[in-house]
Amino acid sequence: MADADEIPSPETVQLLKWCDGIPPIMHLELKNYMYSFEFPVDHNSWRATAHVFTERTKYRHSRQTNLMLADAGWHCSFCFREIKEFAFKMKAYSHADRVKQESFLNPDRIQRVICNGENLFDMLPEEYTFGDLFKKMGPIPRSASAIHLPSYLIRNAGSYRFLLPGGCLRPG
Repeated sequence: MADADEIPSPETVQLLKWCDGIPPIMHLELKNYMYSFEFPVDHNSWRATAHVFTERTKYRHSRQTNLMLADAGWHCSFCFREIKEFAFKMKAYSHADRVKQESFLNPDRIQRVICNGENLFDMLPEEYTFGDLFKKMGPIPRSASAIHLPSYLIRNAGSYRFLLPGGCLRPG
């Protein structure tokens, strides 16, 4: 179970189908990206889970076990096709308190920020140690690589150019 932006790889899905005796609940370690697959953040996404389904299976977006399947897919936050979708999510319930100025919602600003890998909310990174905080300060380092990206995305690059390295420009 996962949010729509947490994508298990086809290989992970096949592995879970084929294996006998898998744990009843296991987290999927997903590679984190921001805005597109041009901006890899880290490998710390663990909220997606694989469950052996029962009548008591429930969706929870929190830690449920210490078991984790490594390199299981992708988590692409704020990976939207159009600028207006960024503004909508920024104003949504879970992010509204972060929009400290109306200018944050300016489409030209949003476009510039996502093309530079900067923070849409002009905030410090959310980390728990000073070491991790310092590592993530400033823009997200760019990646020009398409290695290890979803194969569907690569096969349909014309339709999903905005998600690939170098495709940061979005329509309004």
